[in-house]
Amino acid sequence: MFTTNETVNSPPIETLLAEKRVALYHVSWQSYEKILEALGNHRAARITYYQETLEIVSPLEEHESAHDRLGILIHILTEELNLNIKSMASTTLKIPSLTIGSEPDKCYYIQNEPAVRGKKVDLSIDPPPDLVIEVDITHTDINKNQLYQEMKVPEFWRYNGKKLTIYLLNHNQYQELEISPTFPLLTKSIIYEFLAQCHTQGETQTKRAFRTMLRQMIK
Repeated sequence: MFTTNETVNSPPIETLLAEKRVALYHVSWQSYEKILEALGNHRAARITYYQETLEIVSPLEEHESAHDRLGILIHILTEELNLNIKSMASTTLKIPSLTIGSEPDKCYYIQNEPAVRGKKVDLSIDPPPDLVIEVDITHTDINKNQLYQEMKVPEFWRYNGKKLTIYLLNHNQYQELEISPTFPLLTKSIIYEFLAQCHTQGETQTKRAFRTMLRQMIK
């Protein structure tokens, strides 16, 4: 566990809307690709396509804060562990042969980083990201577990604003774990404390304390 100079309190329960979602059903793959092309890459909304359902999500503050802070945590971890990564935030991941498309909050190449270093990822020939992080605070009509199982993403984190679930792909099925296989020194309690301290004490102070704790653990 890590500490700062202030008392840690759980973040207050808020009722603010975290995301705006629109789901469209019976959408063809061709229509999905035309929508992506029409909207372009410079947009806040994220689009997911699975089993003829197209979902458009506009993240709001609670959602953005959660995935930004989880991203900060991953970057500090990989820096302190001296791991090269390729970060891809909200990048469109498409596999036409499976008619699957997603734009996760965060995704990372870690073990497979050398395979995609310095190139534009093409999932028809490249491996999927090693780690995908999705924040879904409000209800989604997309079965994200099945989607990323079919995409063969080895590790998948889901956060609903209160609970983090970590999945490992095992024989093409996700198995829920308490500790990340990529970062075995990282317990869920550490992640929850990091998120809580970012909320109550600020990100800069929390990052500094987290780095100090990691360096002590790695010694």
